[in-house]
Amino acid sequence: MTGLSGSGKTVALRAIEDSGFFSADNLPPQLMDQFIRLATERKDVKSVGIGIDIREKEFIPEFESAVESLRDKYNLLIIFLEADRDALIRRYKETRRPHPLAGPSIEASIESEAQILEPLRAHADRVIDTTNMSPHQLREHIISLLGLEGSVFHLTVMSFGYKYSVPQTADLLFDARFLPNPFFVPELKDLCGRDEPVRDFVIGNEVSREFVRRISELLNFLIPLYRKEGKSSLTIGIGCTGGKHRSPVIAELVALNLKGLGLPISVVHRDM
Repeated sequence: MTGLSGSGKTVALRAIEDSGFFSADNLPPQLMDQFIRLATERKDVKSVGIGIDIREKEFIPEFESAVESLRDKYNLLIIFLEADRDALIRRYKETRRPHPLAGPSIEASIESEAQILEPLRAHADRVIDTTNMSPHQLREHIISLLGLEGSVFHLTVMSFGYKYSVPQTADLLFDARFLPNPFFVPELKDLCGRDEPVRDFVIGNEVSREFVRRISELLNFLIPLYRKEGKSSLTIGIGCTGGKHRSPVIAELVALNLKGLGLPISVVHRDM
């Protein structure tokens, strides 16, 4: 996987990596054969992805001989990504990242890079123009081109206690502190959300059942949209004060309601 800086090489490499490729970025051509041999010694590695770009400019003269050697041994596909100058300039201005060549201007750096990488482009099996592609569209294009299934989308439903901080990994948060609290019921205080008396207390409330229903409906609507946008995982945080009673009950019920999506789901009770 190679191409002009800003054309989407990192997005493309991550797409194949998420689809099961064993990948390495910024690898000199002379090390490609050795890397592939080491990677494929593992029984679980069937495909290898390698990223090469202008950062290895001093090694590019060795690219042709390295590629000829690889073609004799492996089923090799070289993909070169590019975009028109205006698109590349716009992307660099949006991200405010410096161009790897650090020329007198972005325009000059882009022109110089295109000339240096011409030998790589000449050996490419596929040249993809990403000018009018979003990152998601490029990802889908690469997956389709290689006949891959894409990454497995994984859901995590996490209960937690607000007094122990909000989980930094959560993508969506739901607050259950408005529900009746078993902590203040003497016979329930020392139990937890997986104990039947606590579960019955929490879900015995009509508001709790409605809360679960509405969260589940929202997530059933949102999750396919997140998948369409290219996310590979989603963490749903459900919190109460201590994370021991209400939020674990709600988290278990929400996870149960999401089973119909047919996705891997993990339930984590961080503070229980």
